[in-house]
Amino acid sequence: MTTYLLKLISIFFLLISAFPPQALSDSGECQTESNSCNNKSRALPLKIIAIVSILVTSMIGVSLPLVTRSIPALQPDRNLFLIIKSFAAGIILATGFMHVLPDSFDMLWSDCLKENPWHKFPFSGFLAMLSAIVTLMVDSMATCIYSRKCNAGVTPDHNINAVGGDQEMAVVSAGHVHAHGQHHGAKAGSGETQLLRYRVVAMVLELGIIVHSIVIGLSLGASNNTCSIKGLVAALCFHQMFEGMGLGGSILQAEYKFLKKAIMVFFFSVTTPFGIALGIALSKTYKENSPSALITVGLLNASSAGLLIYMALVDLLAADFMGPRMQASIKLQIKSYMAVLLGAGGMSLMAKWA
Repeated sequence: MTTYLLKLISIFFLLISAFPPQALSDSGECQTESNSCNNKSRALPLKIIAIVSILVTSMIGVSLPLVTRSIPALQPDRNLFLIIKSFAAGIILATGFMHVLPDSFDMLWSDCLKENPWHKFPFSGFLAMLSAIVTLMVDSMATCIYSRKCNAGVTPDHNINAVGGDQEMAVVSAGHVHAHGQHHGAKAGSGETQLLRYRVVAMVLELGIIVHSIVIGLSLGASNNTCSIKGLVAALCFHQMFEGMGLGGSILQAEYKFLKKAIMVFFFSVTTPFGIALGIALSKTYKENSPSALITVGLLNASSAGLLIYMALVDLLAADFMGPRMQASIKLQIKSYMAVLLGAGGMSLMAKWA
């Protein structure tokens, strides 16, 4: 499944890189207002700083849950891990609702687009809804297919060794209270199913984050507005770090081998800097107010918003809050809800600048 995800990511990179300049600008583009902040020569150093700073903060954010695993208090079976994961899930939820989806509405309702059909139908909300449904389909079917593939012809005793023995049982015991006489095969089967869910969640979440990271990087790289870039860089560093923590927590729970973890960390870390570099390369031809650019980026944002909202609510928040650990402790639920509100509130505040 990791190979399939990497193929999708590679295809997306190629499509974006090969995007024809004439598709990004056309003769019917709206004219952008000129002001003292538009300065290409001054904007370029800021973009270089943005590439470096966002790359570093992205790597720190996504790697932090992986390298702090040796700290007992931050292991997946501890309450503090759930609280931090709830905080990161709140950030991902606010990213979808407060950043990506409103941007899509603004673009697809722009005066630069024709009245019919763009102003006659809420394409952003419709596409976000479809994206959430498709994400549910992928989530459900992928879990079903890989559960059958892993369980086909494998006895319960073999399941323990196939998944990783002690690590797998640690994941199982973290979420369930087992009876003393329960059979080891039932534990392994339940734990393996949960592990597969974690792996599907990590892959789908990474794909959704990569799509919107490319889009926001492209917009920043193509902009020459020095006044907006400064605030945007700070907001994106905050955004990438804590969104990376959410993804890093999912990767940690998926129990991947080192190489797969490194690949997922690499793709998350480089997507926004890659988008900025691509925006710089296309800055002469990319016009953010051209109809083609508004439609393309607006539709991508709507799709990404639906995916992120679904993943945050269903696979991250609901899965934890309806799980046995949260249900067994009201105190833990209250702390986690406060963490969700803090993460969502902080990211919502960032909408003022980004």
